[in-house]
Amino acid sequence: MKTIDTIPITKISRASKLVSTGAKVGVNYLKYYGDKIVNTKEEAKERLDKNNAEDIYDSLKKLKGSALKVAQMLSMEKSILPKAYVEKFSLSQFSVPPLSPPLVVKTFKKYFGKNPNELFDTFNATSVNAASIGQVHLAEKDGKKFAVKIQYPGVAESISSDLALVKPIAIKMFNIKGKDSDKYFKEVEDKLIEETNYLLEIKQSEEIAEACRHIPNLKFPDYYTEFSSERIITMDYMTGEHLSEFVAHNDNQELSNTLGQALWDFYMYQVHVLKKVHADPHPGNFLISKDGDLIALDFGCMKAIPESFYQPYFELADKKCIDNAKLFNEKLYELEILRTDDSQEEMRFFTDMFYELLSLFTQPFQSETFDFSNSEFFEQVAEMGQKYSKSTELRNMNGNRGSKHFIYINRTFFGLYNLMFDLKAENIKVNNFINF
Repeated sequence: MKTIDTIPITKISRASKLVSTGAKVGVNYLKYYGDKIVNTKEEAKERLDKNNAEDIYDSLKKLKGSALKVAQMLSMEKSILPKAYVEKFSLSQFSVPPLSPPLVVKTFKKYFGKNPNELFDTFNATSVNAASIGQVHLAEKDGKKFAVKIQYPGVAESISSDLALVKPIAIKMFNIKGKDSDKYFKEVEDKLIEETNYLLEIKQSEEIAEACRHIPNLKFPDYYTEFSSERIITMDYMTGEHLSEFVAHNDNQELSNTLGQALWDFYMYQVHVLKKVHADPHPGNFLISKDGDLIALDFGCMKAIPESFYQPYFELADKKCIDNAKLFNEKLYELEILRTDDSQEEMRFFTDMFYELLSLFTQPFQSETFDFSNSEFFEQVAEMGQKYSKSTELRNMNGNRGSKHFIYINRTFFGLYNLMFDLKAENIKVNNFINF
């Protein structure tokens, strides 16, 4: 894979890159209008999505940082984005062009004052894995292998300016209106800033590993502060396949069920016991070991769940609450889905919409076991996502809905559901976490 020698780090250089990408997208639309004349609208739209996804991703992968992280987050929205975007943006999870070896050595020396080979017996300056915020290198010392994650230059400093550039696009995409919309962008900005603080990530990683190590078939790396800094993390080098690679060839249903149960228990224990959750559940953050264990990596994005949100959120997962009109209405207000300034039309629309959404999305919590290999359930989720993404009635209303905590908690559950479906895990014990 071609390496990168420089990354745009100034606000002007990053903005210029996005502007040039916008111009390419504009050209793609001009082609689309002509394409519709000689081909079917569906074929033309498919080509438009493919060309736009390719041009946008090509730009973001060179910018790296929060711009690429947003693409990674969007790639998990399989029920909302067109297929071409999901497929292209999914590459940001664990496969992007890495920094060149000279830039790696320069970055390492900046934070340690030494070249990597002065700290380790061997250090491979060619990365073994590159993602949105940093890339991983293999090192060795005293016969032990380490994974050294190095953050891309300028990522931490460009978060606020990147989000300011992305904000107008996000407002249009998610139909956000109103003066209090900034709370959502502040939530994303704060989390991205946390993700660039590698000392915080080490602390969070050690806390989660200690709290969840007793869960069967779940493994974590150990971390080494003496070889780490605010922008570099050194941990055990864990061998295994990325979850997405594993599911592509696995035909062992029993192993799928074991891994699925471990993954589900891991998340339910965090959510219900620790009230803090690994809010970045994509395939690049999980490995499958040769012994059939699930290895959890990368705890930079952790979301604390305040009690004021936890209670009404999970009360809405109870069918008795969903089917009790008065109680259901109360919870919608508690979670800021309904607002005191809503019109009768808005109140009716959003009450009906969330009744439909929650009746479907909470199905895994309505019984003792759930079959995540059930394609019908996921087809219904996808159809509903498409239905509301195309709803003209919804676009005419204020999409500024819900507590800011929804952003990462919903992202967590969407990601978790997708991973469970990828594994085709069957007969998962929903409340198994209480045994730990």
